[in-house]
Amino acid sequence: MKEKIKIGYIGLGRRGYGVLKSEFSQMSDVEIKYICDTYEDRLEKSKNFLAEKGIDTIATTDYKEILADEEVDAVVIMTGWAGRPQLAMECMRAGKYTAIEVGCAETLDECFDLVRTYEETGVPVMMLENCCYGRREMLALNLIEKGLLGETVHCTGGYQHYLNHGELFPKTDDGDARHYRLAEYIKRNRENYPTHELGPISKALKINRGNRIVRLSSVSSKSVGIKAYAAERFGADSEYAKTDYAQGDIVNTVLTCAGGETVLLTLDTTLPRAYYCRNFCVRGTKGMMTEERRVVFFDGMEEGIENNEAEMYEKYDHPLQ
Repeated sequence: MKEKIKIGYIGLGRRGYGVLKSEFSQMSDVEIKYICDTYEDRLEKSKNFLAEKGIDTIATTDYKEILADEEVDAVVIMTGWAGRPQLAMECMRAGKYTAIEVGCAETLDECFDLVRTYEETGVPVMMLENCCYGRREMLALNLIEKGLLGETVHCTGGYQHYLNHGELFPKTDDGDARHYRLAEYIKRNRENYPTHELGPISKALKINRGNRIVRLSSVSSKSVGIKAYAAERFGADSEYAKTDYAQGDIVNTVLTCAGGETVLLTLDTTLPRAYYCRNFCVRGTKGMMTEERRVVFFDGMEEGIENNEAEMYEKYDHPLQ
């Protein structure tokens, strides 16, 4: 085992820079040998930050320079959605352990392409779904594995995060307006961010570990939220307000599993909402766990209970926490 893993880090936008700053730059067992982005200003900002931390790195606009370096052990892909699978497969074929920010693919064919590339190369690839390791999600997994919720019947989850102000559009009129999501919202209507809770739910339901998802039905509302926001902020005659957006404001997807369990996923990103929520909930024959009221409820408890998470963490926190 190496004392330090040498990585190449590709993609330095809002998410990429944030994770570089809060996570990878803090790791004593990681050497950030390269950073890469097609925008020079993002490269300069990231290189300056790393320099302040005493980290010397190579900045490049060409990711192929990273793949050609035999010293690089692994690559972290933090680019926009489009092209991630293709870039990941190039990294794997170059012999680099590959990590991809969620989501790792946009089509079923791309998912199978990643699997086939792993089978051909033997190079590990991982989607960085951090919500699998959230404390609440890990608590639910521990409760399930101990049998305290009984037989699992139904789960809910979602990505419920108002994005109009700060991601789809910059927070200030002179801010960075290069976010890739807006282009996706213009051309596609879909459940575009399912993995935040589908990841933990898949662990809870043992998906691909004896169980599998066999069918789904996905329904979208109309699309009016982005256009209304754009008209109010930029003016009715602005290009943003005149653009037609394909993405529905609310998308609900119901999945059915081979074991008979059901899952409801909700995408909710373009209408004003009070707070960010992943709407995580597990229902079983002996009880439930829900994010909505921060409650773990066992059969026999009095209805109306609210926020007993602290007590439940103390009793049933997952051993990995």
